[in-house]
Parts: sequence; structure tokens; C-alpha cells
Amino acid sequence: MILAIDVGNTNIVLGGIDEETIHFTARLSTDRFKTGDEYAVLMKNLLELNGQKPSDMEGGIISTVVPALAMPLRSAVEKITGKRCMVVGSGLKTGLNILIDNPAQLGSDLVVDAVAAIAEYPKPIMIFDLGTATTLSVVDRNGGYMGGMIMPGVILGMEALASRTSQLPHIGLEPPKKLVGTNTIDCMKSGTLYGNAAMLDGIVDRVAEQLGEEPTVIATGGLARVIVPNCRKKIICDDSLMLKGLWILYQKNQKNTEK
Repeated sequence: MILAIDVGNTNIVLGGIDEETIHFTARLSTDRFKTGDEYAVLMKNLLELNGQKPSDMEGGIISTVVPALAMPLRSAVEKITGKRCMVVGSGLKTGLNILIDNPAQLGSDLVVDAVAAIAEYPKPIMIFDLGTATTLSVVDRNGGYMGGMIMPGVILGMEALASRTSQLPHIGLEPPKKLVGTNTIDCMKSGTLYGNAAMLDGIVDRVAEQLGEEPTVIATGGLARVIVPNCRKKIICDDSLMLKGLWILYQKNQKNTEK
């Protein structure tokens, strides 16, 4: 089993994964000011809470959209496991054919999602990752990464409404009583849930038109299971896409990093 770590802008997801299953997942708040030692303590405690000995991990791999945390987290993993930890980025073999204008600009999270999706689902593929931002990745029928979209995330939109208007409150994401709201809270909930669901449906239609065929559509990220049930298109929720991609990349690069 290896320790796979997905660092987002809001949360850090840790997973213990091997070729057969994901044994556990745990979450930390993303804090770019924490030191490697502080993260080492937190990760060690989370592993032990999930019945795992850090020293039993064969190795580790990190994908991060917060570059400042790459080295502290790598140091933390190596300290508690005693094994080398990879970081997704330049120098790591991915096998992904990236067709965008500047391949170096492609975020590591999008690379990992695409690697996992190509390994598991029929192409062409659309991947929505619903986190702090909502991102779309499009993979063509030959497995080439064509490009995608970046949109404001669900929570980001809600926070903008509450903070930039005088009379709209902060709300939760519970479903509204009905589609057309009859009070401020339900109007905001309906707009957030059904508005984002309709956005995904509309984007699927437009991208399918460009592709000239129906793609496999996957949604991942912390808010996928909140939004996707309100979509009309067939969208597969895969909470483990990132961890599965990290496992694939670890295996692909293992020989190059062994001491």
C-alpha cells in the first residue's frame, strides 16, 4: 500500500491504496503556512486513526495545486514512512499526450484525473472536477488531452453572493423545497444546485457537438455528489478518480525513484 495525497485549495485528501482497493481516505484542511513537521504529526495521527502504521507504507505520491506545499508535504511523508515520496510534475512520466498550447501549464490534478479516466473508461471522455474551482478536462478518442474549461466553484459562487451583496446570507447546500424558490434561502439553494447542474448539462451538449460523438462523462471532487444528482445528463460520479490516478503514476515511475 502507498500513501497518495491530493492537495486542493481547500482540502488535502490522503488515501491508502494498492492494486486492489483504497483502504482508507482522510481529509485535512489546506494550510500553506504549516511546516513539514506539523503536517507529519497530523498525517501520522490520521494514519494511526485508520489502523495503519506509517512505516508499513511502501512509498508516497503527491499531487498539489498549491506549489508552496509540495516540499513540506513531501518532507512530512518521507519523515513518517521512511520511504521516498514522488511529486507529480516535471520529470514524472505520465504517458499522457497533452495537446494544449503550453503543456507545462496543465495542472497536476488535471493530469492525474485524465490518466485515471483513460485507464478505466471508454474514450472520448469529459471529466468535471468540482472543488474550489469547477474544472473540465476533455480527452479525445485517441487518448489525447484536448483542453478544457475553468469555472468558479460551487462554494466560491455562494460565498461571492453572500459577501458581495447587502442582503443575501451565507447558506448551506441542502436541497430546496422546490425548483422555483419562494423565499430568499430556497432561491439561493435552487440557483446554486440547479444552476450548476444545468451548467454541466449544457457544457456536455456543447462539447459533444464539437467532438461529433457522445463522450463518457465523469464527475469527481468534493461536491460532485451534491450537484450531479440534479443533472439530466448521464454523469458517472467517481470519488476515487484522483487516488486511482496517483496509484497508476506511482507504479509507472516506481523504478526510476527506487533507492
